[in-house]
Amino acid sequence: MNRIVLDNGSFTVDEIVAITGGAVIKNGGSSITSISTDSRDCTDGTLFVAIKGERFDGHDFIEDTMNAGAVCALCERVPDNASSLSGDLVIVENTISALGKIAHAYLERLSPSVVAVTGSVGKTTTKEFIYAVLNEKYNAHKTEGNFNNELGLPLTVLSMKKDTNTAVFEMGMSFKGEISYLSKLACPKIAVITNIGNSHIENLGSRENICAAKLEITDGLDPDGYILLNADEPLLFAQKDLLDHKILFISMQNPAADFRALNVRTYDSYSIYDLVLPNRVVTNIQIPTIGIHNVHDSVFAFVCGLLMGMSDDEIKRGLMKFKNTGMRQNVYEYGGVTIIEDCYNAGPESMKASLDVLAKLSFKNGTRSIAVLGEMRELGEYSKQLHMEIGRAVASKNIGKLFTFGRDAENIVLGAINHGYLPERVGINGDIETPQTTANALRTILKPGDVVLFKASRAVRLERVIEMLKKALDNSPLAEN
Repeated sequence: MNRIVLDNGSFTVDEIVAITGGAVIKNGGSSITSISTDSRDCTDGTLFVAIKGERFDGHDFIEDTMNAGAVCALCERVPDNASSLSGDLVIVENTISALGKIAHAYLERLSPSVVAVTGSVGKTTTKEFIYAVLNEKYNAHKTEGNFNNELGLPLTVLSMKKDTNTAVFEMGMSFKGEISYLSKLACPKIAVITNIGNSHIENLGSRENICAAKLEITDGLDPDGYILLNADEPLLFAQKDLLDHKILFISMQNPAADFRALNVRTYDSYSIYDLVLPNRVVTNIQIPTIGIHNVHDSVFAFVCGLLMGMSDDEIKRGLMKFKNTGMRQNVYEYGGVTIIEDCYNAGPESMKASLDVLAKLSFKNGTRSIAVLGEMRELGEYSKQLHMEIGRAVASKNIGKLFTFGRDAENIVLGAINHGYLPERVGINGDIETPQTTANALRTILKPGDVVLFKASRAVRLERVIEMLKKALDNSPLAEN
């Protein structure tokens, strides 16, 4: 994220000292009108936050930032040339946590109604649905990209405009304690947990531990706030009488849930469903995407809209303005085939959901289904077992062809064959540095009308195969039967 201009007024250096508990060197009287963590993007009035990264240490560039106009640097140590610097220095123990304190103070200035979203799968899609709904009536702000961690969330907060009255913050995590920190920074009025999966099980050890880490989202939740939980996840439904906050359960299956989506109808590019509420039914809710998991995510948004005082019609209009982000389940036609591009991330739950979309879309079109599946990362000792489970899903849904990309993904093939999938329907590429190999193999077998799913963890960069396949289709178009 580039330099952030503070839209709701400036901070003085003395205020930064008071907020962070730091120590000031020099006079402390300057006015701060923007904040940046990038030394190349500082100008007059900027507070430069010096962060030590894996490759660069921001402390090495403090002089450069002040020569460019920065009036102050937030840093963890006093530079050797401190006396010759033109701007102020605020010395703190940890610059990232200090930035979080500044963001919290800025949030208190604006005082928007905050919705916080976490979950092993679907949190970004759910965040986008909630934003689309709330922005229909309010001036909403949201997390962009992957700015959902201890550095990204403060930058997201500080980028809010002064007329923001609602905000939707995504909260990611890899270890215990991270969501607690983010929740206390954001102080949400509504918290959402989409599900509990196997992502980060390598770090946390068990799904129970993952659940406990996700529930940290209540640590900063308003005492009168609501937490929305997935009633189809047993670990979350078990919290029914254990949490201090008001709980609302969302479901596709559990009749004991407060809100339940029924009668889902899927069309080429949209879905329609009915929603059972505690005392009524809302019919014909439409969303501009397909997949049961997307319906489920949209219900969280519908409930958030109700809690924020919106009418059914306002919420429905908002849902239709939903736009998926990045490489998440982007469905489009190219060169005579339908491509489901879902390369942003992958865990066992989202992989199975995407396979379900592939199977239903190809069945509806009466065409062949092809799954190109890459590795799922951060599964630790469970990796082989969970990849094999995906293979079982491929076999059970009778996917027409299976291609795997990456060494660990070969276990998908093993799981599929163990459940009756024919070896001649499989293509394997164990080297993620040779995407052209997979693209060439795909081009060889593709037929007009095929539906092709691309799904893998972000680190695999499976989108390279898509781009190479597109070039192959441009150079050698598919022949009609």
